[in-house]
Amino acid sequence: MKTKIIHLITTFLLFSTFSCKGVEPEASPITPTNPVTPSFANLSITTDKAVYKPNDDVTFTVDKTVLPASAKVRYKFKNTVLEDVPVAANTWKWKTPTTDFCGYIAEVYASSNNVETIYATIGIDVSSDWKRFPRYGFLSKFNQISDDEINSIVGNLNRFHINGLQFYDWQNKHHKPLPLNGSTPATNWKDIGNRDIYFSTVEKYISVAHGFNMKAMFYDLVYGAWDNAEADGVNKEWYIYNDNTHSNRDFLSLPSPFISNLYLLDPSNAGWKDYMKNEAKNVYKFLAFDGYHMDQLGDRGVRYKFDGSSMNLGTSFKSYIDAIKLAIPDKCNVMNAVAQYGQQGIATSTSDFLYSEVWGPSDSYFDLANIIKQNNVLSNNSKNTVLAAYMNYDLANNKGFFNTPSILMTNAVIFAFGGAHLELGEHMLCKEYFPNDNLSMKDDLKSALVNYYDFLVAYQNLLRDGGTFNTVDIRSTDKKMMIDTWPANAGNVAVFGKKINSTQVIHLINFTNSKTQTWRDNTGVQVAPVTIKDAKLEFTSTGTVKKVWVASPDIIGGASRSLNFAQSGTKVSFTLPELQYWDMVIVEY
Repeated sequence: MKTKIIHLITTFLLFSTFSCKGVEPEASPITPTNPVTPSFANLSITTDKAVYKPNDDVTFTVDKTVLPASAKVRYKFKNTVLEDVPVAANTWKWKTPTTDFCGYIAEVYASSNNVETIYATIGIDVSSDWKRFPRYGFLSKFNQISDDEINSIVGNLNRFHINGLQFYDWQNKHHKPLPLNGSTPATNWKDIGNRDIYFSTVEKYISVAHGFNMKAMFYDLVYGAWDNAEADGVNKEWYIYNDNTHSNRDFLSLPSPFISNLYLLDPSNAGWKDYMKNEAKNVYKFLAFDGYHMDQLGDRGVRYKFDGSSMNLGTSFKSYIDAIKLAIPDKCNVMNAVAQYGQQGIATSTSDFLYSEVWGPSDSYFDLANIIKQNNVLSNNSKNTVLAAYMNYDLANNKGFFNTPSILMTNAVIFAFGGAHLELGEHMLCKEYFPNDNLSMKDDLKSALVNYYDFLVAYQNLLRDGGTFNTVDIRSTDKKMMIDTWPANAGNVAVFGKKINSTQVIHLINFTNSKTQTWRDNTGVQVAPVTIKDAKLEFTSTGTVKKVWVASPDIIGGASRSLNFAQSGTKVSFTLPELQYWDMVIVEY
């Protein structure tokens, strides 16, 4: 199995139980009741925050000059219209409902001659705690940056509803992340990659992130020390050793321009934990970070403690996480499980959500789904998952562009199974060394990703808020699509379901003309699926169906549409208007 260690060196040089389950109002009669797809203008619309609390005011902005005078905005929970009012100005406010942990969608639209045009859509997350539905982004460059650039970068992430930011390699020494001059923080310092880091830049990023209701997480290894760390009070008895005679410390050898090797320490050692508690408190004393993003290097093989006893490194992480939480209970903690190493202990620790950095042999779409499902089991369905899954990896060895179908297909799988994807920062992520910005997004990807993140927010109660995955008996009656039960297979539309109380969710992911089943798509060969239109489908139901509706991030900005259906005994038939990458069909009983 590849480990993070090898990749780090080479690339540098190039569900809690509470749910949004209040009483839903009856659907407004203006909700579309037929499978016709409205036109979509895809105008720019923004909100002023990434996430809101119940009873907050949301400020929307859109260019009303391009809208017809009759334009209206409707606010929906799932497929239920909560409010429908005229768009009176470029900027307006909406007070969020009182129920916590809910996703909504706002649809700006107009109707003429019974034909509807949707001009813009946007998701709204109403959650008092970001850790319930984490959508994680990153920052990786902390040189002298203008206020305008900082505001632009974070403002862009706000449009994707990113509610937490990992400050990657912001620190000085891993064992002493924030350097002091006497009793005050240094003005600037070097990170391990010999880059200039400025305190004022880190501080400003945190402040701007908080202005958008985003949380800021400081990155650090849980067991890293630089050369000569003993001079800073690190005890030789805390280290990890390659032998049982404590003659050879375990370390990661780093080439130039790195300015130190990384020596590894025992995360379960009481002395080391006490040392790092003080260092974390020192960070929080001077910088308003909201939590600690903990990293590791994956499976190191057989290793030893100073006393000669062998150690199981993977089981040591839990005690470290719990010790930090006990010492600083009001801050968030999350830890990277590199290739799932140590995830069992991490999942049962006081970590606030789960974070998995995906490496081989977990190379297929099926593997991505399994990691999320495994994390659900390990955490007893109490913690949602973020995947650090680096796309078009080999392409990123040189300047170029991301393959748009690669990204959308992978996100369709991750989002459909209830995960989020760490991928957005100052640039889009392509390597585990986050400053690597060799690949850029084309305009079609930028536009599509906005819709995907709106969709992730708008339907988070169907995607990430509990439920049980199941198999759905569904078939194509007009043979417009070849349907196969998940896992994915080239040439088919993969289908799987999730049962949430009296609702059945049916996910359809289109691999009809897929060129690869490898999610990373190292060389960017994936192609966009051929769009399937007006497919007649039939599924088996043991109950009486009340409503069938559909939503897709690929179509009309994720807006939901009610579908006509017919039920005869246990057979329910309907027409699916359109399938590009991913459709979500919802059956209400």
